[in-house]
Amino acid sequence: MAVRKRIGALVPSTNTTGEGDYQLAAPAGVTVHGMRMWCTNEGLGTGEIMDLMNSEIASGAKYLSTANVDVIAYMCTTGSFYKGAGWDKEMREIIEQNSGVPGIATSPSAVEALNEIGAKKLSIATPYPEWNNGKLRDYFTAAGFEVLNVVGEANTASSGNQGINDQDPDEIVEFAASVCHPDADVLFCSCTAWRAMEAAGRLEERVGKPVITSNQATVWKTFKTLGINVRERGFGQLLDQLV
Repeated sequence: MAVRKRIGALVPSTNTTGEGDYQLAAPAGVTVHGMRMWCTNEGLGTGEIMDLMNSEIASGAKYLSTANVDVIAYMCTTGSFYKGAGWDKEMREIIEQNSGVPGIATSPSAVEALNEIGAKKLSIATPYPEWNNGKLRDYFTAAGFEVLNVVGEANTASSGNQGINDQDPDEIVEFAASVCHPDADVLFCSCTAWRAMEAAGRLEERVGKPVITSNQATVWKTFKTLGINVRERGFGQLLDQLV
């Protein structure tokens, strides 16, 4: 019997979207194993909750290693960009040192995906409050992109972490399309709790540009690392390359 490919996922405890997006794209013979890191609505708008959550990266990677996973993906966009350039590399090293397998993180995966498709000018849609949006702009600017706008969906941002998970992809299509800057060459939809990967294909049709989302980029990087293909098309041009 063939041995399955196993993906380990370090996920904020409130996030109910990330693992599901892996399963939407994963072919037969790939399993996803989540380890939750403590995260609540307390401390939102500062780095406090991110610091608390990220203090569990090392232990989470150790636990996942006992499941003989082939790779470990850290699935939080803000948690991987809020400290700026350098932290994204450091956190992957923490994962690898404590697990012995490749470490992947959402924000650097998004940067790699954007470079893969030749992005220069970004329009960014998020479900974030202003603190996250400002840190996100700084991160992508430091990565060499021209950020034309970063717009947060106010109702979702005010509803807290669980509200982000519960927003319908149809609503994401309408919001993200409405804020896409006409001069952007790529629309980026940030947040691993947001169901934007499900919306990516329809968004590309609406805006006439490539769409990169947090989970889509993380899945893409993970599947490239493991040498596997996606199950089907429909989650944006980036993942369509792996069909």
